[in-house]
Amino acid sequence: MMDVAALAGVSHQTVSRVFNEADSVRAATRDRVLAAVDQLGYRRNLSARALATHRSGLIGVLSGGSPLLGPASTLSAVEAAARRHGYATLVGIVGEDDPEEPVSLVDSFAARGVDGIVAIVGREAMAAPLLDLVPAIPMIVVADVGESAEQPSVVAVDHAAGARAATQHLIELGHRRIAHLAGPVDWFDARSRIRGWRSAMADAGLDGPLLEGDWTAARGHALGEQLARSGLPDAVVCGNDLIALGLIAALRERGIGVPDRVSVVGYDDMPGSAFFSPALTTVRQPFDELASACLETLVAQIGGDQPARRLIAPELRIRASTAPLA
Repeated sequence: MMDVAALAGVSHQTVSRVFNEADSVRAATRDRVLAAVDQLGYRRNLSARALATHRSGLIGVLSGGSPLLGPASTLSAVEAAARRHGYATLVGIVGEDDPEEPVSLVDSFAARGVDGIVAIVGREAMAAPLLDLVPAIPMIVVADVGESAEQPSVVAVDHAAGARAATQHLIELGHRRIAHLAGPVDWFDARSRIRGWRSAMADAGLDGPLLEGDWTAARGHALGEQLARSGLPDAVVCGNDLIALGLIAALRERGIGVPDRVSVVGYDDMPGSAFFSPALTTVRQPFDELASACLETLVAQIGGDQPARRLIAPELRIRASTAPLA
């Protein structure tokens, strides 16, 4: 620490305050200390930090281990954000159908002395046992599970707002019969997107078919065939980009052009969605911003703040798969 202080031109007390993330250090000084840390290849000893601060410098990250873009990208972004805040992570993967596994993992994290927990939950079956807990350590639930006075902090993408923006975009283009191909309704994200679609449709005095998918292109293809048989809508809001990909393929096989006859909006802005044919209008999930908000909220709670609720706004990306109603 003395070497870092000498190179940065500050006292060793200032270096200690930077390491312990004190608010009293000016940004320029903090940057100078961190630059010295990088130059010297200094690595903090977590055991020594724990003795000095009574904190372990560890955060437990609980995940269902889904390979889908949303959960996987959130896990990666949360790990990166934790490192930026000076924390190491312990990652635990649990089955989403066993209500005992999430609780057991929380107990395991607590036994290892983590300072806080980030729980990336997708489905109600995984979240329910966590919401019933009153953990002894701060916990963030990454899902829009609704509001409750006794629940842990909630940080999530505002998927209702994202789906609402996608639907309003189609309404502004003149479309009136707008279908929604949703994800599985036991997923919080799918429920929020359904809520946003319904809200925009109701405000415009409109109605449209709702069909449930399973996040896959194969299911999107099957639902596309179903729509083609039962009567095409003007436009479709899809629960994710993979559903949109399958839908567009099914329509193309029947000679139905996108967006000539049907406009299509996806959700996620998955890598490559700009190179779909046509380039996909979609809603981008801000994973880095979400992860930063998780860590900021968790660190504040570790410092004594009360549980909070934060929703992060997604962004509509308008491309070539939507067009005015012909």
